[in-house]
Amino acid sequence: MELTLSHWVYGLFTLVIILTMIFRKGVVLPTLVGTFVIALCYKGSLLAGFTAIFQANLVAAQELFNIFLIITFMLALLHSLRDLGADEKMIRPIQKTMVNGHVSYFILAVVTYVISLFFWPTPAVPLICALLVPAAIRSGLPAIMAAVIIAIAGQGMALSSDYIVQVAPSLSAKAAGVDVDTVADKAMILSLISGVVAIVLAYVLNRKLIRKQGDPFIQKDLEKLETATNKTNKPHTRYLHVWSSVFAILVPLALIGVVVYMMYTKLASGRMGGLEGGDGAAFIGGVAVILLVLTTVAFGKQHALDYISTHITNGFVFAFKAMGPVIPIAGFFFLGSSDFSGRILGVESGPAFLFDLVQSTQSFLPQNDFLSAFSILIIGIVTGLDGSGFSGLPLTGALASSLPMDTSTLAAIGQMGAIWTGGGALIAWSSLIAIAGFCGVSVMELVRKNFLPVMFGLFISTLLAVFLW
Repeated sequence: MELTLSHWVYGLFTLVIILTMIFRKGVVLPTLVGTFVIALCYKGSLLAGFTAIFQANLVAAQELFNIFLIITFMLALLHSLRDLGADEKMIRPIQKTMVNGHVSYFILAVVTYVISLFFWPTPAVPLICALLVPAAIRSGLPAIMAAVIIAIAGQGMALSSDYIVQVAPSLSAKAAGVDVDTVADKAMILSLISGVVAIVLAYVLNRKLIRKQGDPFIQKDLEKLETATNKTNKPHTRYLHVWSSVFAILVPLALIGVVVYMMYTKLASGRMGGLEGGDGAAFIGGVAVILLVLTTVAFGKQHALDYISTHITNGFVFAFKAMGPVIPIAGFFFLGSSDFSGRILGVESGPAFLFDLVQSTQSFLPQNDFLSAFSILIIGIVTGLDGSGFSGLPLTGALASSLPMDTSTLAAIGQMGAIWTGGGALIAWSSLIAIAGFCGVSVMELVRKNFLPVMFGLFISTLLAVFLW
């Protein structure tokens, strides 16, 4: 295989992007410049370079816009539930089950995981920290252990699979050129393995910290937590109280029903056809919109027309803040894939820069699934050092299609490394800061507590992936 100047330039900019991530800097600038220079080298035209920058971002935006929509609608629904006070009522009964610190630890794990699957951890954390963490601390669970389990279950286990909203598997699958469902299913299994191992190990390592009720340190943790989560509650009329109770029951039942139906169609797809590709995300997005309409009307009545616009606008703002920088990054790595490079460069048959580069090194590398799996895991962890978690998925997905192992498995492994690291479980400059702040603990102490359980969980899940697939 003959490598051209464009191949070498693509490889050079890929290394620059990885080094930039290692130094925790933004990679949008090098991806934009790289796209321009590669197109210039490939077509030998300044005009082609300028056009390619726009086309790369346009192609990425077209491919990923469904992600922005699902984030928008789910967040808008959560905001409308907060208007009614239904978000608090949904989880308030759980407080009564927190009878001691040991039970509270695992209840926090389950509740954080479930809520984060549907609404993402970032908007879910304030709700959990405000309502469930105080009850957990009163039962004897130290604040630092509460922070550990929220980070592992939400920012790690739930976000790394992202099975409901499917932002992460969509990014990985698009870059890898494989079916979203295949990556999503494997990522779910790997996230559960990583998460369960990390949760159990964190409990074993820290269980001696759990206090008996009446311990004076419990009050100190509660005082720190009260300061961190201080908020004013809006008064609700009896009318809103009734509707908040209705939707506190209806919304969880509807979302659970969606998941049950999705799982049923997946298991029965051989007979009746399942929800393929992005249909699952579209299904839950549509249900979220109908629930949004109902909750907004219940809260605003004649003002519902204005309120729903505000919620959707706020949802879009959050989506673009969270995912906006991913578009130019995805555009650069789409340029390295033959599935998208033709549309970006304006040619009928596009080059496969990244695949060709990796293929050219195959004779120098051992053809080993173990090496491929742990290489992509390490690359995923490195890309997660930027504190995002999502920005590295186009790279790990693209590399997955070039290495000598099942592509969807490698894409899922890379997704684990990137999101467990940058999503908010392993590094202090990520959204882990929010968890530490809400729980009133040191973010550096939280990182230290998370490190060994999370790394061991990732090691076990990657090892099992090699043998399973």
